[in-house]
Amino acid sequence: MKRRLFLQVPLAATFLTLNAKTEANDRIDRGFKVDAGKDRFNQELSTFGGTFTRKVSSKDTNGDLCMYDTVRKEKGGPGLHYHHDQDEWFYVIRGEFLFQVGDQKFTLKAGESAFGPRKIPHAFARTSEEEGQMLVMFQPAGTMEDFFMEASKISVGISKDFEREFTALSRKHGMEVVGPPLKYK
Repeated sequence: MKRRLFLQVPLAATFLTLNAKTEANDRIDRGFKVDAGKDRFNQELSTFGGTFTRKVSSKDTNGDLCMYDTVRKEKGGPGLHYHHDQDEWFYVIRGEFLFQVGDQKFTLKAGESAFGPRKIPHAFARTSEEEGQMLVMFQPAGTMEDFFMEASKISVGISKDFEREFTALSRKHGMEVVGPPLKYK
């Protein structure tokens, strides 16, 4: 039995080392610049009352994170939801937003941020009269980029089946919608 373990440990260590090298090689190996108002791959998305421009892609980080700049043109925001595997971080650039994370509610203004841990329901709503803007980061990225690409297609000319389609799309990408959008004055 001890001899078997003696042989298995080096094999497992070799596999883990090779796997780590492969993962490290899947990351980009140089910096990049994304111009103001531009998407990393020139694919700005319009969905859910705003535009989303990708600043850091999961392709850049081997899935470790992705980040979007979102300009919110309409008041309101998404329904209460949670991510099974992603933490989400929000940084307000301009405007004012109401956030709920679990049972906590806060108002955020420019320069303030909020953190939504995975598996904890959260939502936000733009409440200011002027446009709002936030950076939104997902860690790890999971399939959030695919989610936004697909969501931009179903939110154009929203159909009567939108709620059902959105719930199915959310589940496909590791999210659960558990409540309505936030109410605000």
